[in-house]
Amino acid sequence: MHTNEMGVFGVSPAEEQLYRHFLRHPDSPAEGVHAKLGIGRHETDEAMDRLVRLRLLRPGDRPGWFVPVDPEQVVARLTEMRLREMYQEIQRLTQSRHVLTTLRAETAAPADGGQAGAYGGEHGVEEIDAREDLSNRMEELVFFAREEIASVEPGFHLMSEAVLKRRAVEWRALKRGVRRRLVLPADTLRHPRVAGHVRELLARGGEVRVVEEISDQLAVYDGRVALMPKDPKNLEEGALLVRGRGLVSTLSGLFEKVWEQAEDVSVELREPAEPEPELSEAELRVLRMMCEVGKDETGARDLGVSVRTYRRHIADVLRILGASTRAQAALLARERGWV
Repeated sequence: MHTNEMGVFGVSPAEEQLYRHFLRHPDSPAEGVHAKLGIGRHETDEAMDRLVRLRLLRPGDRPGWFVPVDPEQVVARLTEMRLREMYQEIQRLTQSRHVLTTLRAETAAPADGGQAGAYGGEHGVEEIDAREDLSNRMEELVFFAREEIASVEPGFHLMSEAVLKRRAVEWRALKRGVRRRLVLPADTLRHPRVAGHVRELLARGGEVRVVEEISDQLAVYDGRVALMPKDPKNLEEGALLVRGRGLVSTLSGLFEKVWEQAEDVSVELREPAEPEPELSEAELRVLRMMCEVGKDETGARDLGVSVRTYRRHIADVLRILGASTRAQAALLARERGWV
C-alpha cells in the first residue's frame, strides 16, 4: 500500500492510485476501475479528468481506454509545474509584507520577534536585489550550515569569482561534516573549470548528480532556509530567501524528487583529479610578493628583477594556477596553503 508520495506535486491520493493502476495495467479501460480501487465513481471521474489535463494519462486507441505517460516525463513535468506554483506563492508573500507592519502595530513585540542567528526569523520571505548582498548572504548561509546544503544549479556560475571566493567556505563546511548535494546540467561538465570544481567537490566528500537540463534553481540550507531566483529565467532580478516550515519543506521535497531522477556523474569525473600544479621557488616568491605588495615596481625591486621580468613571472603564475586575475590567483593560492 503506497502512501500519497506524489502529494508533494499536488497530486491527490485518488489521482495517484489511478495513475499507479494504469502503470500496472497500461492501455486498459477506465470502466469499473473505481470499484477495483475502492474509490467513489464521482471522485474517480474527476481524478481521471485531471490526470488527462496534467498529461499523466492519455487516451488509448479504444474509447474509454487509457495509457500512462512515462514516469520520468511525469515527474519532470510535475516538478516544474510545482516549482512554478511555489514561485507564484512566494511572490504573493513578498507583496504582502505590509501585513507585518499592521500586525506589529497591535503589539509591543520587538521587531525581530525575539529571533536571532544566521537564519534570522522563523518565517517570511526576504527579497535580495543587490548582487553583492546576495553573494554575502550565500556565503553566510554556507558558513552557518550544520547539517546539509542541497542545491540545483546551472553549472556555468561555478566559473565566477564570487563562487571561487565562497568555495573555501564550502570546503570548510564539508570538513566539519556538512553533507553537500549538488545537481547540475550534464552539458556543463564539458567545461574544464566546472569539471574541475566537481572533481574537487567529490574528492572532499560531496555528492554530485546530473540531469539533462534544469528549468529552475534552488538551494536549501539545513532544511530551514531556501534560496531561489526571483525570476527563474532572469538571475539579474535578484533572489528570494524563504523561511518557514511549510514552504521550505515543500521545496526540500522537490529537491529530493529532482535528486532521485538525476544520475551520478560519469566515471571519468570520479577518477583521481590531475595532480595540482607546482610552482618553482622563484614563482612562489613572486606569488607571495604579489599578495603582499600593491605595486609591481615595489615587488620587482624587492626581488631584484626588472618590472618586465616580474610581470612575466606573474603571467606564468596565473597560467599555472588557471586564474584569470591576480585576485583569483591569490584565492587559489591561499586554498592550497601556498601563501
